[in-house]
Amino acid sequence: MNLTQRAKKVFTPALDWETDLAIKSTQGCHLEDYQGKKYLDFTSGVAVCTIGYNHPKVVAAAKAQLDLMLHHGTVFLTESVVRAGEKLQEIAPKGIAKFFFSNSGAEAVEGAMKLARFSTKRQGIIAFRGAFHGRTYGAMTLTTSKAKYRTAYMPLVPGVYHARYPNPYRDGAAATELALTELRDLLKREIAPEGVAAIFVEPVQGEGGYIVPPADFLKALRELCDEHGILLVFDEVQSGMGRTAKWWACDHFKLSPDILCAAKAIASGFPLSAVGAREDLMDRWEANMHGTTFGGNPVSCAAAVATIETIQSEKLLEKGARLGERMMRRLKEMQARYPAIGDVRGLGTMMALEFIDPKKPQAKLPSRDIQTSVRTQCLRDGLVLLPCGTHGNIIRLLPPLITPDEEADRGLDILEKAVKSP
Repeated sequence: MNLTQRAKKVFTPALDWETDLAIKSTQGCHLEDYQGKKYLDFTSGVAVCTIGYNHPKVVAAAKAQLDLMLHHGTVFLTESVVRAGEKLQEIAPKGIAKFFFSNSGAEAVEGAMKLARFSTKRQGIIAFRGAFHGRTYGAMTLTTSKAKYRTAYMPLVPGVYHARYPNPYRDGAAATELALTELRDLLKREIAPEGVAAIFVEPVQGEGGYIVPPADFLKALRELCDEHGILLVFDEVQSGMGRTAKWWACDHFKLSPDILCAAKAIASGFPLSAVGAREDLMDRWEANMHGTTFGGNPVSCAAAVATIETIQSEKLLEKGARLGERMMRRLKEMQARYPAIGDVRGLGTMMALEFIDPKKPQAKLPSRDIQTSVRTQCLRDGLVLLPCGTHGNIIRLLPPLITPDEEADRGLDILEKAVKSP
C-alpha cells in the first residue's frame, strides 16, 4: 500500500491534497519523492516557504530554540517571542505598531474581526466577492472565492456584507469605478457607514484569482475609511512577507492599513500568524478579551526571526523583484503566442496565468480543462504548480525567492511545452 492509499485510510476526504505526490524531502526550490525523482517547485508550499524549503538559517534557529524551550503558553515570556515582535515592528507598514500572535491565517483574520468590532463598537464588516480569508466561521463568512466553502455551513456570522472587487482583465478601464459604485450603493442601501467597523481586503486577491487591483481602488478605500471612521484591514496572509518583492503588497501602493493580517511565510513553515494594528487600537483591547494557547510558540518565533533576518541579509526582496521581472517577461511572451492564455498578471513573485477558450478569445470564457491539462503535464515533467480562481481556470506561480535564474527558466520551459499542447 503506497503513502496515498495509507493516507486515505486515516484522513477525511475533506483534507484534499492538490497532487498525488509523496515527498520524502525538500530543499530550496526542489522536492524529492521516495523513488528519488526530483521536482521543481513553483508553489512554495502555498506561499509559505518564500525563502525556500529548509533554509539552513531557519533550521539552525529552530534547532537552537528546541534545546531551550518547546512551549510557553501565556504563562511566561521568552526571548524569541519578544524578538519576533520587534522584527515585525521593523518591517510592518507604517503605523502598525503592536501585534497578537496566533497559529494560522484564519486565526489572524478572526482576531482582526474581533479587534475591529471591539475597538469601534460597530458591528458591520465589508469584504469583497472572490475573497479568501480562511475556513473558520468568521473568516469563512468573509470568504466568497467558492460557494462550496460556505454553502453547507449556513447560517454564517451576521453583519457581513460583500462588494465587488475590481478585475482589470474582465472590467478593463472601468474596473475601479464599477467596484466603487457598487460599494457606495451598498453603504446607501444595506448598511450605513457609521455602522461599519471595518473593510477587509486582500491587496492582491489570492485564492480568488491573483487579481491585482488598480492602485486608485485601494487609495479610494483608504480615503473612504478615513472619511467615515471605518478601519481598513489588509489581509496579507498570502501576499505578505516578501512574496510580491516588497515586505507587503500594500507597499506597492504606498498605503498602510489600520489592521494587518499576516501568516504563511512569516515563519517559513512553522505555524505562526499575527494580527498587527495601530497602537491606539491594540491598547483598547482589554486583558483576556482575546487569547491563545499555542500562538507565538517559541520555536515558530525563532524561525520567524531567522526568516526576516535572512530576507534582509540576503537581499531577497531585491532578488525577488529581479526574478519576478524575468519570469513575467517570459510569461508575457507566452501570452502573445498562445491564445489560450487570456491574461498574465502579478506583483513580484506572486504571478498567475488565466486560461480561456482559445476559440473565442474575445468572450474570455474560463477554461478549467486547459488549466488542469497544463498543470497535469507540468507535474509529469517535474514542475509543481497550483490552481486558483472561482472558475478553476488559473495557474498561480509562487517560486521561492531563492530560485536561481536557470531553474526559473527551466520551469517556464516545462510550462510552455505544456501550454503548447494542452
